[in-house]
Amino acid sequence: MKIGATLKYSPLDRAARWFGRYLPKGLYARALIIIIAPVILLQSVVAYVFMERHYELVTRRLSSAVTADIAALIDIYESYPQDRNANTISRIASERLQLDVDILRNTDLPPPGPKPFFDILDETLSNELRRQIDRPYWIDTVGRSSYVEVRVKLDQSNVMRVLARRSQAYASNSHIFLVWMGGSSFVLLGIAILFLRNQIRPILRLAEAAEALGKGREIEFRPRGAREVRQAGHAFLEMKRRIERNIEQRTTMLNGVSHDLRTILTRFKLSLVFLGQSPEVEDLKRDVDEMSRMLEGYLAFARGEGGDAGEQAVETDLRQLLEEVQSDAERQGHVTELEIIGDPMITVRPDAFRRLLFNLVSNAARHGDRIEITANHETRWLTLHVDDDGPGIPPELREEVFKPFVRLDEARNQDEGGSGLGLAIARDVARSHGGDIVLGDSPLGGLRATVRLPA
Repeated sequence: MKIGATLKYSPLDRAARWFGRYLPKGLYARALIIIIAPVILLQSVVAYVFMERHYELVTRRLSSAVTADIAALIDIYESYPQDRNANTISRIASERLQLDVDILRNTDLPPPGPKPFFDILDETLSNELRRQIDRPYWIDTVGRSSYVEVRVKLDQSNVMRVLARRSQAYASNSHIFLVWMGGSSFVLLGIAILFLRNQIRPILRLAEAAEALGKGREIEFRPRGAREVRQAGHAFLEMKRRIERNIEQRTTMLNGVSHDLRTILTRFKLSLVFLGQSPEVEDLKRDVDEMSRMLEGYLAFARGEGGDAGEQAVETDLRQLLEEVQSDAERQGHVTELEIIGDPMITVRPDAFRRLLFNLVSNAARHGDRIEITANHETRWLTLHVDDDGPGIPPELREEVFKPFVRLDEARNQDEGGSGLGLAIARDVARSHGGDIVLGDSPLGGLRATVRLPA
C-alpha cells in the first residue's frame, strides 16, 4: 500500500465502525447487551409469529363462527314470518348460541363510528360480515369492553341487533401467553445479570489494582472469579513482585553508589578546608558544591519517581506543602502568592510530591521575580498552576525541556547552575501519580506549569 493512500472500508466494516461509536465502552454494559439482545430478539420473533399465526387465526375462526350464527338467525327470521315478535329467535339465540338478539322496529343503522387504531377484531369481524351476510351492517367493538354489538339491516324498517361476548369472537386470553413469556424472561434476565455482576467484579477489581499500582498506591488484591480471570490476577501479582524486586535492587545499588560518591566529595571538602583561603580554593569549593548538587539530581532522577519509589501514598495536607514552598521562595526574595480552592486534602506520596512542587517553584524562581501558585481540588482531580513573570519558553520547545539534561540557555539565564533534570523529575513524579505536567503561557507574561493529578 502506498504511503498516504486512502483506506477503503467495506460496507460491513463501515457498519461495524458506525455501531462501535454508539455501543457502550464498559465490559459490564457490553456483556449485558450480549445477554439481553438475543433474548429480546427471540421474544420479539416468537411474539410476532404467535400474533401473526395463532392469534389472528383463532380470532378469524371465532369471528367466522359468530357471523355464521348471525346469518342463521337472519335465515330463521326470514323463513318463519309467523314469529314476527322474534321471541323464538331470541330464546334460541340465548339458550343455544349465547347471543342476545333483538329486532329493532322502524329504525335505521347508526352512523359509522371511528375505527380503532389497531383492533384485529374490528377488521376480521367486518370481513366475515361482508363475506357471509352481505347486508348493510354496523358494529361496535369498543363501546362495551365485554361485549361486541352487531346490527344488520333486515329490510327498509327493521334492524337485527346482536350482542355477543367478546370472548366468542376474539382470542382474548392470548395476552396470558405474552405475560408468562415476558415475566419468565425478566426473571431469567435478572438471575443472569446477578451472575454476570459476580463475574465482572473480579475484572474491575483487577483494573483498580493495576491503576493503583500505576499511581504508586498500595491496594489489597486477591485473584477471584473464573479461571481465566484468576490467571490474569496471578500474572498481575507476579509482575508486581518483579517490579518491586527490581526497584529494591536498583535502590540498593544507587544507595551504595551515592554513599561512595558522597564519601569522596566529603574527603574533597575536608582537604579544601586544610588548604586555607585563596581564590583557587574558593573556586574548588564552588565546584565541589556544584558537583554535590548535580550528584543529588542525577541520583534522584535515576531512582525514579523523584527518589521516593518505595514511598506509600497517604492523605496529605496540600496547604501545608504549598505554604512550605511559598516560604522558601519568599526567603529567596521572590514575591509569591498562594491560592487554594476546594478540599486541601489529597492522596499522594508526600516526599515525591514535595520534590515536584520544589522543582516547579525553583524553576519559576530561577527565571522570574514574581510567582503565583493556584491549586484547585473541587473535583476528583487536582489542578495546580505555577506562574512566573520570566522570559518564558517558546511553544515549540516546551516539550524539549522535559527531556533529561536539556537546558534552554538561550531562553533562560545562562548564569544559573543546574543539571537540566528539574522538570524531568517533576513530570516523572506527576506521571507516577497518574497525572501529567504541561507548560503554557502565564497571565504574568512568563511560563505557566500546570499539574493535573487524580487526587
